[in-house]
Order: sequence, then C-alpha cells, then structure tokens
Amino acid sequence: MKNRTILFFTAFSQVFFVAMNIYFVSKGLVFPMIITGFMISLIWSFNIGKIAFGDWIDKLIYAFGASLGTYIGWIVSHLIK
Repeated sequence: MKNRTILFFTAFSQVFFVAMNIYFVSKGLVFPMIITGFMISLIWSFNIGKIAFGDWIDKLIYAFGASLGTYIGWIVSHLIK
C-alpha cells in the first residue's frame, strides 16, 4: 500500500507541475516556467521506472494521481498569477 501511495503522489506531483507549466508558458511568466520545467523533469526521472514495471493497478493509480494533479495544478497556477 505504501508503494502505491507514493506512486499516486509522484504522478500527482509531476502532472501538477505540467499543468502549472503550461499556464506559465502561455502567460510568459519566465521564472515560474523554468522552475516547473525543472520539477517536471526531475519527478519524471523517478516515475518512469516505477510505472514501466508496474501492474495494471499501479497504472490506474498513477493515472488517477495524474488526473488529480492536473486539476490541482491548474487551480494553484491561477492562484499564483
């Protein structure tokens, strides 16, 4: 269970930063887009091995974390603006 919770939150975190990055790029906010771009790549480097060798439940948990991260990242990026 612990590994799947971590998987959920790493997926959430990565896509959270992706959603924010898209917003910052579209608004031309350079410093936030650099920070979020860095975070996307860093988190991705940890995620790729976890999900590539996971089972279907791992993939579903990852996808759910990513979808929630998209929504929350969109909200937070609007609050930062």
